[in-house]
Amino acid sequence: MSAQAPFRLGTRGSPLALAQARELRARLAAAHPALAAEDAVEIVVIKTTGDQVQDRALSEIGGKGLFTKEIEEALLDKRIDAAVHSMKDVPTWLPDGLVIAAVLPREDPRDVLLVPGAVSLAALPSGAVVGTGSLRRQAQVLLVRPDLKVVPMRGNVGTRMRKLRAGEVDATLLALAGLRRLDLAKEVAAESAVLGAEEMLPAAAQGAIGIEIRASDARTHDVIAALDDAPSAVCVEAERACLEVLDGSCRTPIAALAEVEGDVLRLRALVAMPDGSRAHRAEQRGAAADAIALGRAVGAELRAAAGSAFFAALADI
Repeated sequence: MSAQAPFRLGTRGSPLALAQARELRARLAAAHPALAAEDAVEIVVIKTTGDQVQDRALSEIGGKGLFTKEIEEALLDKRIDAAVHSMKDVPTWLPDGLVIAAVLPREDPRDVLLVPGAVSLAALPSGAVVGTGSLRRQAQVLLVRPDLKVVPMRGNVGTRMRKLRAGEVDATLLALAGLRRLDLAKEVAAESAVLGAEEMLPAAAQGAIGIEIRASDARTHDVIAALDDAPSAVCVEAERACLEVLDGSCRTPIAALAEVEGDVLRLRALVAMPDGSRAHRAEQRGAAADAIALGRAVGAELRAAAGSAFFAALADI
């Protein structure tokens, strides 16, 4: 990696995506002195389908890879050397020839409720309007507060915070990880509440940054693999394995959270109807070394508990 051939990181152009790319650049510089020079690592912004379509809910756009497809195409075309992803946006299958080479240390995966003058879902007045583009969040809000009104709300963190402050909605939900990476956690602390997993189970791999590379690129693999955080990677593997069994998409409200406790991995997961009318939960513990098997087992338990009619109804929505 030289000044004449900078190491190119592909990323979305949102403030959060750029913050994540800069975090990776800093970690690369710390781990590899050759990449510490100012021009040794180049951040390449790539606009994705999910970025281009902002007037519809993700569930309406459909399909998988809304925030990764164009970046992966650049990776396969060798226009970039590595892709920086929020792992919750990465489909459970990867294009042929691509692999996740590292998962950076995971931020707090929990969600935050933003609402002026209230600190919990329970404190919201009946009929309050909650804005979110996530069916997972929508379903879990309506599970505990069916009297609330949930409306679609897209946009990056800044956009959603502006809409809240403009009074377009009474409350919204954001990932704590994103707020921290944008150095906004303190700014919203007075009008927010971190929701425990018992109340709002996070999306699979929420708070985790993954680095995708070409499987055949041994040189880049050696550079990136040194940054892998094993506990974070194990948790992400379990959650994504669960998601894969459930065949999750933007139309399926699925949540999953794995936590390492010594050599033991605890995995909690949920699948629900978007309107909060039905939900199924599962929890298992297993060896951290068997993360993928544990994830598949929890996914299978949920699929069996919900039944084929449940998933058929989801497909028809």
